[in-house]
Amino acid sequence: MNISREDLRVYAVTDRAWAADEPELFRQIEAAVRGGVLVVQLREKNLSPSDFLEEAKRFVRLCRRLGALSIINDRAETALEAGADGVHVGQSDLEAGRARELLGPDKIIGVSAHSAEEARLAQTAGADYLGCGAAFATGTKADAKPILKDTIRAVTAAVDIPVVAIGGVSRENLLELRGLGLSGVAVVSGIFAQKDPEAAARELRSLAERL
Repeated sequence: MNISREDLRVYAVTDRAWAADEPELFRQIEAAVRGGVLVVQLREKNLSPSDFLEEAKRFVRLCRRLGALSIINDRAETALEAGADGVHVGQSDLEAGRARELLGPDKIIGVSAHSAEEARLAQTAGADYLGCGAAFATGTKADAKPILKDTIRAVTAAVDIPVVAIGGVSRENLLELRGLGLSGVAVVSGIFAQKDPEAAARELRSLAERL
């Protein structure tokens, strides 16, 4: 396993919707890390492959300077070319085993899992951690419907690797996830839509320590 449960206590997932430009996005990332985030996933849905690669390279340099782990969403090839610490893939993206073949044994592979069976398959294929959700209703992904807490509990019980809840997680509802076996939470708007991302991350980190 290339990532620890402690690393995953609060996992930040970027969204350009709340940043005017790349410099502002990177300022938000830096603030989140100051607030206690140790892992950041760069997620861009609207950039061309070449533009995303150039941004990913700058993102990796930023994370390295800050001492945070850099994860690229979906694109394992981009993660490899940019020198990122790892990649996160969904069920409809590159299969985890193929991502492991491409990136090698030392990179971090994260996989989205929505059931115990998907969780077991991902772990067998070489995943280091799982993202499970949507934990709550979220506007970040319109097609992501909340799953039952019993499903989250079944996912965490099915594997030995860390699991983070994702989808609509905020300071108001984070503690509803206690007792489900989670290592942490992945947060988008709860950090990047806030006026003070550093303070938001710090509060989320404090709450997540109580999971």
